[in-house]
Amino acid sequence: MVESGNGNRMLHIYTSGEISVSLFYLCGSSKAVKMATSMSWGSYLLIHVVIFSWYVFTLSANCSLKITQGHPGAKTYGGRWKYLTFLNLVLQTVFFGLVVLIDIIHLILPSKNLRCGVPLLLVKLRDTIFTIWAFPIGTFVFLSFWSIYHYNRELVFPKFLDDIIPIWLNHAMHTVTLPLALLQMYIQPHRYGSKMRGLLGLSVLVVLYLGWVLWVHHVAGIWVYPIMEHLSPMGLVIFLGVSSITMAPLYLLGEKLNHKIWKSTAVSAGPPRKKKK
Repeated sequence: MVESGNGNRMLHIYTSGEISVSLFYLCGSSKAVKMATSMSWGSYLLIHVVIFSWYVFTLSANCSLKITQGHPGAKTYGGRWKYLTFLNLVLQTVFFGLVVLIDIIHLILPSKNLRCGVPLLLVKLRDTIFTIWAFPIGTFVFLSFWSIYHYNRELVFPKFLDDIIPIWLNHAMHTVTLPLALLQMYIQPHRYGSKMRGLLGLSVLVVLYLGWVLWVHHVAGIWVYPIMEHLSPMGLVIFLGVSSITMAPLYLLGEKLNHKIWKSTAVSAGPPRKKKK
């Protein structure tokens, strides 16, 4: 146990040479710290390979769906890439693929090589993707889909889609994403940057997607989601506005949960630096 430059206690953990992380905490969650000390990079790799494989399988199943005349879907302008659900699947698959790569690197490289360069850069990239995009968007897909579905499923997932999209795949796309995001948050701490940077990064992605949705309607004359067809111009503005604004609280929720679980924990690859005298 050593003191960091900002006065926080710093716990440095070695587990048989397999894991080398620095956990900064004030009065951290005992469960989270206990899990961090008991899990090796091999354990992380096993869990992440299972999750990554699940997303690859789900994405493959989505792409292999038979497109019917009743629901041309992927054959219309923009294909599957106009659906936020599909984009989220791609995002989660890429994210967990990156996490698997990081686990492998930590398994095969000595700890001294993890303190800087590519390994450290990948960890920062992992945290950026998860905190700014993967968690907020995955949570939004879950909440928005099931909220509208229970209000009136015809507005988001018409009944005839049950004959095209199996129930398990529907849940794989719209339900499982949240538990897996929460699991990832629970087993590994993630460094959150400044709120301004995080919200700005999330806002850029939201604006790009809204622009894409409006462009699809402008070019092809179709709305991505059935609910948009039933809204007046003002109702559409309110719907898109509320949907966009909802993203900010979800980012803050992720930050709050991460803090709750890890109590101001931050991660760095490599041993801690002792305080300079």
